[in-house]
Amino acid sequence: MKLGFIGTGNMAGAIMGGIIRNGVLKPEEIIGSDILEAGREKVHSLYGICVTDDNREAAKAEIVVLSVKPQYYEQTIAQIRDEITDEQVIVTLAPGKTLEWLQGQFGKDVKIVRTMPNTPAMVGAGMTAACANALVTKEELEKVLTILRSFGEVEVVSEHLIDAVVSASGSSPAYVFMMIEAMADAAVADGMPRPQAYKFAAQAVMGSAKMILETGKHPGELKDMVCSPAGTTIEAVQVLEERGFRSAIIEAMRVCAEKSRNM
Repeated sequence: MKLGFIGTGNMAGAIMGGIIRNGVLKPEEIIGSDILEAGREKVHSLYGICVTDDNREAAKAEIVVLSVKPQYYEQTIAQIRDEITDEQVIVTLAPGKTLEWLQGQFGKDVKIVRTMPNTPAMVGAGMTAACANALVTKEELEKVLTILRSFGEVEVVSEHLIDAVVSASGSSPAYVFMMIEAMADAAVADGMPRPQAYKFAAQAVMGSAKMILETGKHPGELKDMVCSPAGTTIEAVQVLEERGFRSAIIEAMRVCAEKSRNM
C-alpha cells in the first residue's frame, strides 16, 4: 500500500476524498485502520479503500498518516513503532505534538512530516501547514505536499509557527461559523427565512475572503471600500468596535495557540 491511515474519522475521510477525486492515488492504494467497525465501513463505502481493524497493517504503507485524536498518539505509536522502518514517512495531524516529541515516542530515527489541516478540507477548500524533520528528503516532502494539495492549499512553515497556524486556520472555521450563525440570526430577526439568511451570510463571508486572496489588497482597505460616509456599514462597524469585536478575536486566537503549545 502507498498510503495508510490510522484512524478514519472526518479529517481522514476528507483527505481520502481529495486524494481519490483528484486522481493522486487509486482507492486500492489506500488502507485505513480503525477500532470502530462503523468508521471502517463508512470510508470503505464512500471511497472504496481497503480497511482493517489492525493498526499495524496500516502502518506498513509507504506513507502513514496518524489521524487519531492527539490524546491517543502515545498509545498508537507504541502499537506501530516496531513496524515502522527508515524508508517510510509518518504524517501527523495533531496539535501540540512536536517533531521532537514524536521522534522520542518512536525511539528511533523516523521520517516525520507534521501537518495542521482544517475542516474545510471536507469540501476541497482546506488550508494546511506542513513542516518536516531533517530525515525527510525533498522528494518525500513533495509527495506529502501533493497529497495535501488534493484537498486545498498548503504552505510549508517553520515548526515554531504551527501553534499560530492552529489558531489562524486550524480552529478558526469555528469562529467563522459562529459569526455566520449570528449574522443569520439577525437577518431572521428582520424577517428573512433562515435558509436564505444562512446563504446570504455564508456567501458574503466566502466572497469577502476571495476578495482578499485575489486582489491582494489589505483587509482594512477593502473594509473602507464598503464604508460609505454616513452610511449603514460604518454604523455597524462602530458598534463592532465598541463591543470589542477585533479584541475578542485576537484574545480567542491567543488562548487557542497557548492551548496548542501546552497539549
